Amino acid sequence: MKTCDVLIIGAGSVGVPLALYCAERGLSTIVLEKNASWGRGQNRAAIGGLRATHSDPAKIRLCQESIRIVSGLASERGVDVEWRAGGYLFVAYDEQRERAFRDLLVTQKAAGLDIDWIGPDRVAELCPGISRDGLLGGTFSPGDGYASPLMTSTAFHRLARAAGAEFRFGESVVSMTTAPGSGAGRVSAVRTDKDEYSAAVVVNAAGADAADIAGLVDLEIPVHPDCHEAGVTEPCERFLEPMLVDIRSDDQSGNYYFYQTVTGQIVFCITPKPQVWGKDTDSTSSFLPLVSRRMVELYPRLRNLKVRRTWRGMYPMTPDGLPIVGYPREYSNLLLAVGMCGQGFMLGPGLGRILADAIADGPEAAADVFEELSLYRKFEGMELLK
Repeated sequence: MKTCDVLIIGAGSVGVPLALYCAERGLSTIVLEKNASWGRGQNRAAIGGLRATHSDPAKIRLCQESIRIVSGLASERGVDVEWRAGGYLFVAYDEQRERAFRDLLVTQKAAGLDIDWIGPDRVAELCPGISRDGLLGGTFSPGDGYASPLMTSTAFHRLARAAGAEFRFGESVVSMTTAPGSGAGRVSAVRTDKDEYSAAVVVNAAGADAADIAGLVDLEIPVHPDCHEAGVTEPCERFLEPMLVDIRSDDQSGNYYFYQTVTGQIVFCITPKPQVWGKDTDSTSSFLPLVSRRMVELYPRLRNLKVRRTWRGMYPMTPDGLPIVGYPREYSNLLLAVGMCGQGFMLGPGLGRILADAIADGPEAAADVFEELSLYRKFEGMELLK
């Protein structure tokens, strides 16, 4: 049996940064991943946005830390991940959304966000060519931005290996053994299809497979994946800086969002309506006509761009759109970092660093995060800016 301080299940948006920060804290760290390499689950389906503009204080804190980390990779570690602080812009075309955005500013500013309401003229300045028919303005957070998911996950993997973390790819977890402990029980062994492991802390960071992994120790967690599609155009001359988000819905879709990458492509995504539950990652014929119509209605100048490809990934959803982070009552050494709700790329770096501190220094290092994102919360409502 192989032993280590930290055993992480899942080499994705959370697991790889967590491995880096655990290894840098001097903890022997092993990462198990069923796929052939890092970032092959939902991380590769991410479109690259990193925002701290949320409606929940815990997510704001985690994403502020993520932005600090990713924006500093070039200057602090000499790694280019195509980070750009283009900002996030949530536009309002009706009084209901304007009122909701303005009310939310109180919470966001109290959490330390650099964000404010801007009028239609400023929106048009940031997004030349946007439809001004009924445009009331929006909230703009200039410190948010975007980066390449592939380059970012590769950077974290390389840095984690250099720090001493071990990655074992093509290895699926098949069972876990538990034993009594003082108070709660413990996960005493994790068996894969190739080996067996024992660790002081076992981390479930398995993304869309999180509920299945938890079920191996009869732990029920409300994480269920639903499917979302995204696409990318050919590159064009730069004309757009912010990630542009329209949270209006129609009878076929909810919010949609898009931005222009550092290399010139427009990357876009839309929330299907109703939600499409399951793990089917085959692209559909309905996605592109739907998202194209809505994007061109908002931004007519996009109509002549050619789409290069589309893809489909999964959002491991919770009932309220917030992650589940912390130790369950049943097992004192099983740390949950699950239910990122399609925002693992923006939550992962900050969450990884904070969880590494909690593992090394004790749970009090992440007490506020554990409390707000507890498995035992009421799961009421839904985050406004999900």
